[in-house]
Amino acid sequence: MNIAIIGAGYVGLVTGACFAELGNKVICVDNDPEKIALLKKLKMPFYEKGLDKMVKKNVTAGRLVFTDSIESAVKKSLVIFICVGTPPKEDGEADLSYVENVAAQIARNMTSYRLIIEKSTVPVETGSWIERTIKINNKKGIKFDVASNPEFLKEGTAIEDFMHPDRIVIGAETKKAKDLLARLYSPIKSEIVITDIKSAELIKHASNSFLATKISFINSIANICEKTGADIEKVSYGMGLDKRINRAFLKSGIGYGGFCFPKDLDAFINISEKMGYDFSILKSVRKVNEGQKQVFLKKIEKELWIVKDKHIGVLGLAFKPNTDDMRFAPSIDIINHLVEAGANIKAYDPKALEKAESVLKGVTFCKDVYAVAKDSDALLVLTEWQEFKDMDLCRVKKLLKNPLIIDGRNIFDPAKMRKLGFKYISMGR
Repeated sequence: MNIAIIGAGYVGLVTGACFAELGNKVICVDNDPEKIALLKKLKMPFYEKGLDKMVKKNVTAGRLVFTDSIESAVKKSLVIFICVGTPPKEDGEADLSYVENVAAQIARNMTSYRLIIEKSTVPVETGSWIERTIKINNKKGIKFDVASNPEFLKEGTAIEDFMHPDRIVIGAETKKAKDLLARLYSPIKSEIVITDIKSAELIKHASNSFLATKISFINSIANICEKTGADIEKVSYGMGLDKRINRAFLKSGIGYGGFCFPKDLDAFINISEKMGYDFSILKSVRKVNEGQKQVFLKKIEKELWIVKDKHIGVLGLAFKPNTDDMRFAPSIDIINHLVEAGANIKAYDPKALEKAESVLKGVTFCKDVYAVAKDSDALLVLTEWQEFKDMDLCRVKKLLKNPLIIDGRNIFDPAKMRKLGFKYISMGR
């Protein structure tokens, strides 16, 4: 099929590259000329494992092109995915102005039937507003359908998630729209869930909110473990063996970050309040998540006593491993608090250094873990990169001024660390 992807951000670029890989002709559109220029040179605006190779392969094959012209893309494409940002407003409500603007532009440039699909995470009833916006701007009365096809891509494994998903959710109201989307996804072997548009929109918000709830729940259990002397790793393992619960997202630490969970949780709380429902569970999830950063900071203060003028090394800045995404990363609040308290911070991340430099001030960025460890009073683990798990601990110990590691991601075995001579502080153990 001929496909237009409007918005070449994280979701749009991965989606476009994967659809091209499946044999479709894809036009990726973005209004940022610098990003388009970068992509035309086959340089990625963010890190995602395997994406650069997939983009290069499909550009070379002529199946994937980049442009800043919505008009051109709409006229050449039967299926149009809206993948623009829906950033949070101050009250948590999703800002849908980009979605509205794109819907209006699509309407003005349609020349024949088009299927317009919301791929961005949007509040329930957005599909109705997109349809209304297109009707207002569709002066020639050209036929079209609107559908919802929420994405479930995890940063770091996005290509795998697209090609081998747990499910594909299609929200549509007409047989033509359902058939087109089902045919588009037919090369992918997965269960296709076909619903109305509003149900599809809710599936996305409900899924992310439930996963965030699991994280906050296990972090709460970790805090109980510390007070009782239990081990959160053993508790979560025992819980996760129950098939009704499973082990996914039962990993305690300093809380979730990234763009999706915080934004989607706030948006879902806001949606619920507009509908007259107080979603108090989700408010507690948010409160617990914010509290985990304070729990971690108290551990640092307890071990160092006076934070001012201490040299603190930080391993990991991105909100999770295998990505360079710094959006809502727990590291930001933790490091900013320590800098304000007068600490000297050195930090390293395998992929996020460039983006971190524009977000974090008063931090010395290092080339590797050993430069961070050298002469530090404490070493903090904020992201669970494999590189940190594999580092030479004996070398790290010699470099540290004080053999203290405060691990916010529980990447090491406490008994082994004690045997090596470290004072090792972790979460819930």
